[in-house]
Amino acid sequence: YFPETHGITFRIQIIVKELLDTDVLLKLLFHLPVNYPSTLPDISVNSDQLTRAQCTDVKDKLREQAKKHLSEPMVHDLILWIQQHLKDVIRQSATVCNEKPTLSKGASTEDGIWMLLLHLDHMRAKAKYVKTVEKWTSDLRLTGRLMFMGKIILILLQGDRSNIKEYLILQKTSKVDVDSSGKKCKEKMISVLCETKVQSQHKRFQTFEVKEYSTLDDLQKEFETAGLTTLFSEFVPPLLK
Repeated sequence: YFPETHGITFRIQIIVKELLDTDVLLKLLFHLPVNYPSTLPDISVNSDQLTRAQCTDVKDKLREQAKKHLSEPMVHDLILWIQQHLKDVIRQSATVCNEKPTLSKGASTEDGIWMLLLHLDHMRAKAKYVKTVEKWTSDLRLTGRLMFMGKIILILLQGDRSNIKEYLILQKTSKVDVDSSGKKCKEKMISVLCETKVQSQHKRFQTFEVKEYSTLDDLQKEFETAGLTTLFSEFVPPLLK
């Protein structure tokens, strides 16, 4: 990890409980230079549950904290601090949306921002359904559009791949609508049109919005603005047949 040969390096794995409804396993690597603690340690942060950008944010915040402890042993304090503040660091990380995730070499394809396009057959309890979708996208920090055009209902989402997967589980397992007799029911008529990694030519949505379009042209413009013309022409026109 670190080019220095002097000093000591040690790894610590800590589990932070119930963060974003899942336990986060943080793998921390501290390299203590020979003149530690009067020199700051080098820190590396990895976690399968966080994106690369979030790991970088955690590392930056740990370095900021380390500066406050300069010249006193600090590793233990840093570990306690990140256990208490990981939630806040990640929350801030989500609001400062990095335009495009820079994938460093060797980063897995799981990292970065993903996009999902869903087609819903109908919404009987529309107001409640829309509210539910808005809550899920907010909880999972997903951006995009819920789009209505005539009878077509599309959900276009962007966000961390794990959160997109989580959204799909919620969409398929929660009682989001009502059946013809008014009983709550799960969504059975949903199709995943496309699930892909956001490419550099795609624009990032900064918010999640619910929109109605009066014509196919208007709907197409929404896709074009987001750099998703190909996605539109491949998946949307067939729905009109």
